[in-house]
Amino acid sequence: MTQVKICGITNQEDALAAAQCGSAALGFIFYPPSPRYIKPEDAKIIIGSLPDKLVKIGVFVNEKPQEIKRVMEYCALDMIQLHGDESPEYCRQFPAAVIIKAIELKNNDDVIRTLDYDVAAILVDNRHAGLYGGTGKKSNWDLACRIKDKKPLILSGGLNADNIAEALKSVAPAALDINSGVEKSPGIKDHKKLAQIFDIIRTADTTPVNSLLIFKKRET
Repeated sequence: MTQVKICGITNQEDALAAAQCGSAALGFIFYPPSPRYIKPEDAKIIIGSLPDKLVKIGVFVNEKPQEIKRVMEYCALDMIQLHGDESPEYCRQFPAAVIIKAIELKNNDDVIRTLDYDVAAILVDNRHAGLYGGTGKKSNWDLACRIKDKKPLILSGGLNADNIAEALKSVAPAALDINSGVEKSPGIKDHKKLAQIFDIIRTADTTPVNSLLIFKKRET
């Protein structure tokens, strides 16, 4: 099955539900303006209760590198997702294997720009109304398809039970990132929606058994 990351986790119940459904990774948003923000202290407690095989990812927006490194160690994160305006030079301050860089694709110039990033994967999302992500808006699938042969691709942006099968068929990304499409309200997951979307993914997925795995445990 294509790897799935459930993002915007704010409580233990949702984290465990996502894990039980088959999520490969969970995302914790350390960006205070986000409605899904979680304090590192709270994330650390949740992470400590999760199965070891789950990949824990911290989401940051235009944060100071030293603060990211501090939170990464404090919370025992496996990977970091840079969801702001971070440059390729900024990203080089971290090991490429642990970085996911989020990009909004509006035109071919944006596609070309992604090639400058030395990261584990490019996450394609949609920004709207000043928000860096979690908007519930669909990303540009056509442009996303241009990336996947050049960089490992994570598809995000408005994915839900109504369009996830089409996304797998049309884009066939290496991984999926789902947030608002399985929520009751920002930061609170709907466990029925979680179960439903994983059922759809399993049924619709044609990913080869030896496919690329993006979400990986950090080597210690």
